[in-house]
Amino acid sequence: MAKVIEHTFATPVEVEPGILRVTLPLPSGPRHVHCFLLRGADGWTLVDTGLGLLEPSWEEILAQVDGPVVRIFITHMHPDHVGGAEAAVRATGAPVFQGRLDYAQCERVWGSDDWPERIAEWFVVHGVPAAVAEELIESGHVFADFVRFAWNPTLVEPGDDVDGWHVHATPGHADGHLSLYRDGVLVAGDTLLAPITPAIGLYPESRPDPLGDYLDTLSSLAELDPRVSYGGHGETIHEPAERAREIAAHHDERLDRTAAALNAEPRSGYEVSHDLFGATLPPIQRRFAVAEALSHLERLVVLGRARRAEDARTVTYTAA
Repeated sequence: MAKVIEHTFATPVEVEPGILRVTLPLPSGPRHVHCFLLRGADGWTLVDTGLGLLEPSWEEILAQVDGPVVRIFITHMHPDHVGGAEAAVRATGAPVFQGRLDYAQCERVWGSDDWPERIAEWFVVHGVPAAVAEELIESGHVFADFVRFAWNPTLVEPGDDVDGWHVHATPGHADGHLSLYRDGVLVAGDTLLAPITPAIGLYPESRPDPLGDYLDTLSSLAELDPRVSYGGHGETIHEPAERAREIAAHHDERLDRTAAALNAEPRSGYEVSHDLFGATLPPIQRRFAVAEALSHLERLVVLGRARRAEDARTVTYTAA
């Protein structure tokens, strides 16, 4: 059984010299998210900003740190990592650094009024019943209404440096996901997690093969072979290369299970998600299940192990 993590919410904890972890509560999912503070010559770099929904404030948290936060780095645009960015900027006055691709998607999703409707329409095309899609719209507006990202950040690209940390492309969990790497230390966002695995889903207006992207990321991290990896949820990973290989094996097994769910009869991503994740999920979890099923189905199509058929109203898959 996985070791239970004991959290001291909102209290910076030193995980190694010059690196502090700040754990914030979440109302759902893993129930927590980790942000990190990296010491530099001129102050601290804050990596990710939490959901921005729950107390305490960033002012209260950073009053416990011996020096100013002089920059904020966003690994990716998911709500629990970018939602508190506006509040963190207000508390620190620090500039935000975010990947160019990631920020573009952040604007399209959280900077629009109709994202819940757009994603619900897309899920209907992939077999989700209209009544379930309506529930997805309601839950989507709950998220969209409280995410407060920072507009017009300083845009960075893979290969750039942020205060001596190398910006490393780690797509998969999000198209524009970036991690920071220096001296054997990977600040990984949601790229490497333990004991859970990152969700790899296919969504509208995103790259066509997110699982393929993620498997390439895992391969590159295994080759990089960091000494330690600090992720956005769960445990510190002390053998990151081994964990990358474990997660790749997990997806190989899920690809086989996805392929086994296909035959000559066309099936939607919604239907396949029942085979992979069961039939009794609440709407928000079904949303993730369908997206994850679709990422595996699309990878099978790329590999020649499945076929996709689509028209204006439906997308279905069959065995190759």
